[in-house]
Amino acid sequence: MTVDTDMRGEDTEPTQPHGPPDAERIDPPSRRRVLRTVLTAAAGTVLPSAAELNGSRTWAGSALPPQAQADAMTFETLSARAARLAAAPYVGPTEDLPTALAALDYDGYRAITFRPAESLRLGDTFSAQLFHRGFLQRKRVALYLQPRSGPARPVAYESRLFNLGTRLAGQTFTPDLGFAGFRLHHAFPDTPAWRPKGFQEEFLVFLGASYFRLRAANQEYGLSARGLAIGTGSAEGEEFPDFVAHWICEPEPGARSLTVLSLLDGPSVAGAYRFVITPGDAARIAVTAELHPRRSIAKLGLAPLTSMFLYGENGPGARDAKPFDDFRPQVHDSDGLCVAAGGDPAGIDRVWRPLVNGRGQPQVSAFAARPLAGFGLLQRERDFSAYLDVEARQEARPGLWVAPDPAGGAFAEGAVQLYEIPSAEEYMDNIVAAFVPAAPAQPGSPLRLAYGLTTVGAEPVAAIPESALARVTATRFGAAERLRPMKPPDPRRRLCVIDFAGPSLPQGPDDAVAAAVSASAGTMHEPVANFVPQTGGWRIYVEWRPPQPMAPGDVVLRAQLVRGATPLSETWDAVV
Repeated sequence: MTVDTDMRGEDTEPTQPHGPPDAERIDPPSRRRVLRTVLTAAAGTVLPSAAELNGSRTWAGSALPPQAQADAMTFETLSARAARLAAAPYVGPTEDLPTALAALDYDGYRAITFRPAESLRLGDTFSAQLFHRGFLQRKRVALYLQPRSGPARPVAYESRLFNLGTRLAGQTFTPDLGFAGFRLHHAFPDTPAWRPKGFQEEFLVFLGASYFRLRAANQEYGLSARGLAIGTGSAEGEEFPDFVAHWICEPEPGARSLTVLSLLDGPSVAGAYRFVITPGDAARIAVTAELHPRRSIAKLGLAPLTSMFLYGENGPGARDAKPFDDFRPQVHDSDGLCVAAGGDPAGIDRVWRPLVNGRGQPQVSAFAARPLAGFGLLQRERDFSAYLDVEARQEARPGLWVAPDPAGGAFAEGAVQLYEIPSAEEYMDNIVAAFVPAAPAQPGSPLRLAYGLTTVGAEPVAAIPESALARVTATRFGAAERLRPMKPPDPRRRLCVIDFAGPSLPQGPDDAVAAAVSASAGTMHEPVANFVPQTGGWRIYVEWRPPQPMAPGDVVLRAQLVRGATPLSETWDAVV
């Protein structure tokens, strides 16, 4: 079992925020505000009391060929359809919009809201609401209800399902307009008593390309997951395949989970997805997929996660990066990448990479973990005082943990790759993490994968493989000559301060605990491991001195708490 890192810079720098091409046609500062608005516009809804599903008045019309409706949709039949789709030339989804919708700005699109009374009932405790097309959301997505028996029924667009706002008041659009996506709601068991009877809370959104957002009860939306990433960080540019159709499966009475089948299509690949979704204090999705490449794909990102990191307790993080002039101490949806390797709890090893912003160019880091136990973009800082943002509530934003099927399969050979794109704007999702298989995907060779997605709040959590290793809780850098005020400090010399927490650490001073440190360039000096009584955790202090001359690019620093040859903590793996 090994956990290795290989750092290399990419020679391409995007000029637009990371995201599907649709987002790049709009003035960038609007993008993140729109995303936040559409995902929270109806965070809780009181639904009609009828126990049955909506009747035939809600389901009519079709975006797919007639044979798509002849039989019940299953993952197997959807996989066969994806194979046929991949064998044919690619045809992109419809983007044509009526002039009134194409001309909408941020405020006009924000004013369009789904009418809660029209929510689609899904069993006893689930429901769905729909997104209108317009503004950034131009592509048409076909939506179907799959009953427990019988053929799937398409969801027809009707203008009356929405309050269109003052700018579109009185207008109607034809049924072939369709929808941009949907969101799921659930009646959580611990809903406060002051909520109205029948209250259901939004917890999952499918909207835009293959993006979807998941949150647990009492969390805010933060990072996104995706069906697939293609060419992220490559010189050729990134491709964004789309979920072009979804089948929402009617759950059994009393079911705690809901299944969604999704068809993905793009210039390079078609694929079938099955999402078994279980909301709760930790929300979970079991993902099964079968991918059919149209061409060879050298850089195929599986189980991709996309997030935002502007600056954190380690500042922007990059050497010589300019600080941000902002009253908030930190601004990010995720503060680090965790990669776990090992097949059993006794052999689990973990690496923690604090995220970095402020480089001159995008950067790609690769983490080879054999066998891969899982990876995730996490928000470990959970204290409001670390952010002071009453609206964004970044302390309540979830991490997401990816756990591959133990059988290995598509996740057996390859590496978790982290893409960090320089950003000066909070609206930009500039962080991507995905597993990239070692072998290119090839036409005629279907790729089958299975993995779990679980929301993560405060750690430790059951989703991340059980281990005795303590966690990195904070990373800070400062001048190494801070105690000599009469002598200007050498800005190249950095003091690294790393905090750890975990039940396996000694609960008081222990001379047997030491710091194991290393640097890919330069030297590490006077490492010290101390118990911190104020927190009950441990801290490593170590000075890094750069090589002379200083080479361009990142230098990787590593630190770990050990007792003799026994590791006590995960490995801190940071860059300067």
